[in-house]
Amino acid sequence: MTDSAWAYLSGGAADELTLRENRDAFDRLRLQNRVLADLKGGGTKLNLFGLQLDYPIVLAPVAYHRLAHPQGELASVLGASAIKVPMVVSTQASIGLEDIAQAAQTPLWFQLYLQAERSHTLSLVRRAEAAGYRAIVLTLDAPVNGVRNREQRASFQLPPGIDAPNLRDIPSPSLPPARAGESALFGKGVLDTAPTWDDLAWLRASTRLPLIVKGITSPLDALQAIEHGADGIVVSNHGGRVLDGQPATIDALPAVTAAVAGRVPLLLDGGIRRGTDILKALALGATAVLIGRPYVYGLAAAGPVGVVHVVHMLRTELEIAMALTGCKTLADITPSVLWQRG
Repeated sequence: MTDSAWAYLSGGAADELTLRENRDAFDRLRLQNRVLADLKGGGTKLNLFGLQLDYPIVLAPVAYHRLAHPQGELASVLGASAIKVPMVVSTQASIGLEDIAQAAQTPLWFQLYLQAERSHTLSLVRRAEAAGYRAIVLTLDAPVNGVRNREQRASFQLPPGIDAPNLRDIPSPSLPPARAGESALFGKGVLDTAPTWDDLAWLRASTRLPLIVKGITSPLDALQAIEHGADGIVVSNHGGRVLDGQPATIDALPAVTAAVAGRVPLLLDGGIRRGTDILKALALGATAVLIGRPYVYGLAAAGPVGVVHVVHMLRTELEIAMALTGCKTLADITPSVLWQRG
């Protein structure tokens, strides 16, 4: 792909501290092997929001797959269907949500950004419902874009012919350039339509689909989300692409797990690169994980086959890690698989 596209898909916000920390935090966690466990009849099946899944991996929403492959999300969903992994389709997909659904033979969830007008948000939800999507994944942590210096240095712009078809009929808010001495955001009306908890409650009342909120790292926000109708939570810092300097999601997970106390499923994204990372996330309270960059890299390298290969590697590595830590099923994965010093 082009250097510009690579900067968009692989980069993070500002100094990319959070981007790196998402990965480094997993590396700091060590595993405790166990021996002579009875592993007969084991497996990785689970029920998640009414879906019977073979393993706890979901493809995260990533915008503009056509930056990585000419067929974009159509190639991604072909790979996802072949290996039976659910896929979350971005509002900013480079293929229309209906076209992706028509090509899918695997469960799809729709990732939603709340639009400035509720009627526009509701239109996206109704389209997703009509197309057969099985859940709404509402991203909460990006009311404005992060400062993405790597993209700026690469002069990133969408190439001709690539856009977000789902948003073609929805006006996009424009931010007037700030002159020296002026605020870039405040006092310009840009944040007047930023989502609030009332919008979450409204959305909950507007659809019967499971409503999963994404972008939570605070235990207090997790509790607020449940109070306002969330059926699930994705512990996420947007892959380090919005607010730099946040903790890694795997470091934020234990406190959210304790606060939620099993009331809704928790998912986690950010930094997953190995099956052992999935094991660590499940040990600290996640029900499943989302992967983003890994499958998009597979898409760029080998199209649908690349997506299949990446997911297959992660699933295989998870099963091996479970066997070597004495875990027959996902229910057996507890904090005891993590090595404790002393």
